[in-house]
Amino acid sequence: MKRDRKQRKKKKTMATLTVPKTVPSVSEDCEQLRKAFSGWGTNEGLIIDILGHRNAEQRKLILQTYAEAYGEDLLKALDKELSNDFERLVLLWTLDPAERDALLANEATKRSANQLLHERQAYHARYKKSLEEDVAQHTTGDFRKLLLPFVSSYRYKGDEVNMTLAKSEAKLLHEKISHKAYNDEDLIRVLATRSRAQINTTVNHYKNEYGNDINKDLKADPKDEFLTLLRATVKCSVRPERYFEKVLRLTINKRGTDEGALTRVVTTRAEVDLKIIADEYQRRNSVPLDRAIVKDTHGDYEKMLLALAGHMEA
Repeated sequence: MKRDRKQRKKKKTMATLTVPKTVPSVSEDCEQLRKAFSGWGTNEGLIIDILGHRNAEQRKLILQTYAEAYGEDLLKALDKELSNDFERLVLLWTLDPAERDALLANEATKRSANQLLHERQAYHARYKKSLEEDVAQHTTGDFRKLLLPFVSSYRYKGDEVNMTLAKSEAKLLHEKISHKAYNDEDLIRVLATRSRAQINTTVNHYKNEYGNDINKDLKADPKDEFLTLLRATVKCSVRPERYFEKVLRLTINKRGTDEGALTRVVTTRAEVDLKIIADEYQRRNSVPLDRAIVKDTHGDYEKMLLALAGHMEA
């Protein structure tokens, strides 16, 4: 029990979402949202104040209660009233996380086994076919070979590791990579099915035993898209905050902002680990993430991003 409480507290401190200590009733939230849509214009600030500061369970209740009270889907109302990047950000955030991940199925491989089960169920409910079917249909060759196990397998979530297995699989990975057998079934099996803790131990042993970070050895051909996917797979499994920091760094740059990628990272990580991603971003770029958001975005889109990123003034 103590361990569970510690894990919940740790998860809470890794998230950036801020929820008021005293939250209005669900019916009051729904009434205020209804008011935000009435009149000559939309009150975007009120929408941000409510939805930008409610957790997944609270948002789910708001969706249910709004439909019961007004006979209208809140998501459809938001879709009608909002536009552009702000609309997509609010809609993705308001969705139940499993529903959201069904829409962002390409990120489903970065979730826990239980979350992945819910995502696959949500995907099937929304699209009337399985996530595996779509991955199989829209990918070919080595990409299909790597992605299918990811969306099909269930990873152990705990911290226990097998040192003997880590050593033997580090040797296996080194042999396959040395021979450029990047699409080898055993290599893919290790990366696609082992727990985060087990992969961490394996890649650490790989570096200690063979002198190189595994991702450096996977950079034989920087233009090879399959190797890029393999490196992203390792990074997501071992240090997800570094992966997402890199996504943000490439998203917010001098050549312009990729709002789609920025929206995906913030909506999917705000309740998970956006705080440590933001810390990593500041460490790598010497600029706080919220300041980078302010510099590269504007208007209601900026305000909602800042609210989800835990910016105090949002």
